[in-house]
Amino acid sequence: MAHGEPGEEEERGQNSATRSDPLAKLFARPVFLALTIGIPFCTFKLLFGATAVRVASQTSNGVLFGAGLAIAAWALADLAMNVGRALLDILHREARFEYCTIAQIGAFFGVPSVFLAIDTLISFLVICTMLWSGWIALLSPWQASLWYAATTLNLVSLSLVLLHEEVRQARSGIG
Repeated sequence: MAHGEPGEEEERGQNSATRSDPLAKLFARPVFLALTIGIPFCTFKLLFGATAVRVASQTSNGVLFGAGLAIAAWALADLAMNVGRALLDILHREARFEYCTIAQIGAFFGVPSVFLAIDTLISFLVICTMLWSGWIALLSPWQASLWYAATTLNLVSLSLVLLHEEVRQARSGIG
């Protein structure tokens, strides 16, 4: 899923299975990845940051307030990167940046996909923290709708990709 170096055909969705399978090609496109994974994860992080700021304001917790602002800023930076990747893909242009700031740091070390996986773990931890802390109940109706939309888009798209892969393997006798 990371922005690949020249020759990283599988990372860019250009392996042999993808070339002959239109759905696999769609699932590997940056616009699909950004809309179904990146932007939902940005939504979770942004709502988490905003909720942390709200809780901090009510409890006069300066550290939580600063952390909430930092998380919201981070989410907005990642959101800009995902929107940029999606738009460039729609325009058939190659992005020279990653899907998120953490993966961009990973690109510096030559392993953006490892850092993208770290960002995914952090995003899941944000989701768990919102749920287990009870902060999910603090979302306004509008914020809750955003949370539900991000969750639905993320989980349904993941399920469709997995279903497609299983059907493809069953047809080819792999699985």
